[in-house]
Amino acid sequence: MQNGFMVLHGNRLETLTEVVSDWLRRHPLPPLAEETVLVQSNGMAQWLKLNLAEPEALGIAAGFSFQMPARFLWSAYRTVLGEDRVPRTSPFDKSRLLWRLYRLLPTLLHEDAFEPLRHFLDDDGDGRKRHQLAERLADLFDAYQVYRADWLADWENDDDRLRRAPDRRDADPLPPGQHWQPALWRALLADLPEDRRHLSRAAIHEAFVERLDSDTPPPGLPPRVLVFGISALPQQALEALAAISRHAQVLMLVQNPCKHYWADIVEDRHLLRAQLDGRRRHLSAPPDNPVHPLLAAWGKQGRDFIGLLYGHDDPDHYQGAFQNQIDLFLDQEGPLTLLRQIQQDVLELSPNPAPTERPVAEADGSLTFSVAHGPQREVEILQDALLARFAEDPELRPRDVIVMVPDIEAYAPHIDAVFGRLERDDPRHLPYTLSDRSAGAASPLANAVEALLHLPQWRFTAADILDLLDVPALRGRFGIPESALPQLSRWIEQANIRWGLHERQRASLDLPGFEQNSWAFGLRRMLAGYLVGDGPAWRGIEPLDEVAGLGAELAGRLARLLDTLDHHWRAFREPAPPPRWRQRFGALLDDLFEPEETDDQALDAGLRDALNDWLAACEQADFHTPLPITVARRPLLDALNAESLAQRFMAGRINFCTLMPMRAIPFRHVCLLGMKDGDYPRQQQPMDFDLMRHWGAPGDDGRRRSQYRPGDRSRREDDRYLFLEALLSARDSLYISWTGRHARDNSERPPSVLVAQLRDHLDQRWTTDDGAPITERLTVEHPLQPFSARYFHGPGDGEPAPPPTFADEWEPLHRPAPAGPDNAPLPPPADSEPVAAEALGRFLKQPVAHFFRERLKAGLEQDHRTLEDTEPFTLDGLDRWQLQDRLLEAARRAGGDGFQAALADTLDHLAGGGALPLAPFTEASRESLSLPLNRPLRAYFESLGRTRGPLPQREVTLSLDGLTVEDWLTDLLDGEDGPRRLLLITGGLQNRWRKLCTPWAVHLLACADGLALTTELVAQDGGAVLPPLAAEAARTHLAALARGWAEGLCRPLPVACDTAFAWLGGLEKERQERDARAAFESGFSHVGEADRDAALRRAWPDFDALLAAEEDGAPALAAWAERLYRPLFDQVQWRRPGEDAQ
Repeated sequence: MQNGFMVLHGNRLETLTEVVSDWLRRHPLPPLAEETVLVQSNGMAQWLKLNLAEPEALGIAAGFSFQMPARFLWSAYRTVLGEDRVPRTSPFDKSRLLWRLYRLLPTLLHEDAFEPLRHFLDDDGDGRKRHQLAERLADLFDAYQVYRADWLADWENDDDRLRRAPDRRDADPLPPGQHWQPALWRALLADLPEDRRHLSRAAIHEAFVERLDSDTPPPGLPPRVLVFGISALPQQALEALAAISRHAQVLMLVQNPCKHYWADIVEDRHLLRAQLDGRRRHLSAPPDNPVHPLLAAWGKQGRDFIGLLYGHDDPDHYQGAFQNQIDLFLDQEGPLTLLRQIQQDVLELSPNPAPTERPVAEADGSLTFSVAHGPQREVEILQDALLARFAEDPELRPRDVIVMVPDIEAYAPHIDAVFGRLERDDPRHLPYTLSDRSAGAASPLANAVEALLHLPQWRFTAADILDLLDVPALRGRFGIPESALPQLSRWIEQANIRWGLHERQRASLDLPGFEQNSWAFGLRRMLAGYLVGDGPAWRGIEPLDEVAGLGAELAGRLARLLDTLDHHWRAFREPAPPPRWRQRFGALLDDLFEPEETDDQALDAGLRDALNDWLAACEQADFHTPLPITVARRPLLDALNAESLAQRFMAGRINFCTLMPMRAIPFRHVCLLGMKDGDYPRQQQPMDFDLMRHWGAPGDDGRRRSQYRPGDRSRREDDRYLFLEALLSARDSLYISWTGRHARDNSERPPSVLVAQLRDHLDQRWTTDDGAPITERLTVEHPLQPFSARYFHGPGDGEPAPPPTFADEWEPLHRPAPAGPDNAPLPPPADSEPVAAEALGRFLKQPVAHFFRERLKAGLEQDHRTLEDTEPFTLDGLDRWQLQDRLLEAARRAGGDGFQAALADTLDHLAGGGALPLAPFTEASRESLSLPLNRPLRAYFESLGRTRGPLPQREVTLSLDGLTVEDWLTDLLDGEDGPRRLLLITGGLQNRWRKLCTPWAVHLLACADGLALTTELVAQDGGAVLPPLAAEAARTHLAALARGWAEGLCRPLPVACDTAFAWLGGLEKERQERDARAAFESGFSHVGEADRDAALRRAWPDFDALLAAEEDGAPALAAWAERLYRPLFDQVQWRRPGEDAQ
């Protein structure tokens, strides 16, 4: 088999794959020998394996070893130079350099050269700045070893300059303030033992090349190395491959976008002059020296790589083995769509035509620009676009589509929300997979571990602990079933646990140390509740009587969790050397988690491996200094954020992934999302001490020269070339989307500069039949919402038509309201149960919610209650009402002589249970709660004293127009003027009609049964009296309620409680509509009834809609207000404070 360095160029990976399969068939390796294939990504490896396994290729892809270039080269170094000379991990590896630098930096800061670093590290109390600096410097020195080995060699010899090229002696002086870098490199070398100073990558590489220059082939090298689809390698790697080619066959298959020599159209071409002038292929160039604007703007990285290859490429030695077919450039096949014409133009290096010679073109679906209002809409619009593609092409498979975004973590929630919401049996379901996510992304266990690594800074809020309990692995460790979480949440709320482990933990955050509303406070209340139940305070602890019986076991498990957290919180606050931290972190994983799922077990194993790697790095760096948690947790955090190795790429589904270099895999449809200005090309601020990015001293012409060398990596250039690769790898269509409109004000937002360049190129390459820019025909601006009427009724005047949507669920919203029986009320229910007076009261309070609740069984009210995470300083309205309700109930039970003592005792219980604000606000809150209750309580007991005692309960059953009302009359008193009910109302009562609805229903029921009942209500702002009614009048009112009840089960009634009373109150002054609107709608200082009642808002979105409902030519609101609420409005007698209620 012929050895040597062989390079094949082609513009399509499919063609290069055919060459590989043909070459391997014609020149197979010996049996059991592995083919070594170097690729730059797992995705490329998977694609190549699948294509080599096709029947027309090899039929099977076995015996291949796919490796990354860096890993392969280090393995080759060890093979050639010996494992005893080249360790498995170099002391100059980034992970080793980091901790050596962390140790060395404080010892060097006294030197004058290190004054900039000394200034930076002045206020580094917890070591985080030193770790950050060491990490950046480790990255920088690692890059210097690959891209500037000559600098490091010069610095080692005290030549503190920046050589312009490895083979030149002229150099630039170091920039001011950067002389510490050579000094730090020498300090690193001096810190290493003598026999390990030669283990830098640069020194090993030099020894490797020198060893392979001999004629004796070293054992262990692979007989053949295939380098496939790589579009960038440093000069050092190419030198190593060229050295290997002296004793093995190195076959490089390079994707080259252009078949002509095109280096001259890209900037900085003089830096590659030696390689370009000595090239032995691609010598021809088209006439007139054309410039393709996209290749010139985006092709710098590819130009550099191809230019570096020229320095090692001698096609005369191997082109005969390929029948002189070493440049495999193929023209586009099939009809030349806009996309294929662009690709052909790049291949041929065709310039843009003159403005008068531009051909006419129309949108053909091969290029699409989509403008959305945000990432969620981008993904929703993409789903519609892909469904349209699959509907048009039955042969299209999900694996033929790739979707790339600048940051997959930012888009993953939107992708899952859109593509993951459809069931498999839904015809719109598209199988998909997410690649390039970090190991801890979307993993509850990972999120919990990351949170726990910040224990010393935690507030330990109630929500923090409940979030931990949402992690299955943690619940499994403590034996807490998922079904117990609602009960635990109730206990936590009832125990008034807000935040903080205990007094000491709160004090550690530089806050006052106190126990109230902490976990220690709440857990003592829970356990005291188990011991004494609903009893008095025990040793100053107010028991939580909810915790009783078997529930105590659950409370004990919660207490064990908090004790474990307390133990690790105390440990994490103390600095320790790395071995001790490994024990602590291992104990944290052991004590808190019991992973059962495969993914959780893999994550747990990965974290433990990261700890072992970190300890090995510290050992090799001779680092044994105690570290604070802020620095010690970094290896675990890095492991959680590292890309997961278990990636599903090319898994037969639509693949969503990050835009990454070397991912120019051909797909029929390539979709790019998130292409907005500022997000792509991605911004990466270079380190200001990165000398590779510095500019040299001015030359003779006065211009400063860059330190850039061909092959240097740059995020900006990577992204530009990646965009070009994406354009060239799309076979049928390229779809580009960005957030081009602001979701709030619809203002325009620009696309990425690369998209803008592509659009400018399209407009300069083609025109349309009416002379408009071609990009106007290729761009679709979508509405803000997926349920926009534009999708279902067409665009308005002057609006472009969006493509059809597959979101069928929104279509019913845009159907015209049917005029027939579909809009009629529901039929009455087949059977009806007897109802209680309380149910009639609820109907009066919320007549519209009655329809949704009783007939549709739909509760539209949402519980927005969340656990509080701050201790109480003041009481809001709801808290005040709830506490005063408890106080009134306790006082009522105590009676007129003991209600003051009962109030004081209840307040003591509330304070002991953490329900009242902290000192010094406690006394003020006690007074603000109890003082307003004295007057209504005295009035209540005075009225109670005028009665002669209770009357027996009375059962009442009435049949009214098909509705049976059945209830017990309780709390009846024997008054001087007949039966009486006395009700103590919490809060105010004046004009709070809702509070009268249930007492009114009970009052009507009693009077209809012949009981001449008087109902008295006592509140803080006075009270109200409902005098007795004649039995026939009460039955008439109840019958009206029964008819309203029945009709309210068939349709939402056009009436609301507060609004109806406001209408009735305004009739006298003929301002009923104004008053009713004010009650219905929210104002500056009040919340309207529509915003308090979700069902009312659903049925009648605004007051105009409610008022528009008519009955007999008049507003239906007026009719229903008269039927349902007029009797109560006329009957009630209001009492001001101090007025006699008799």
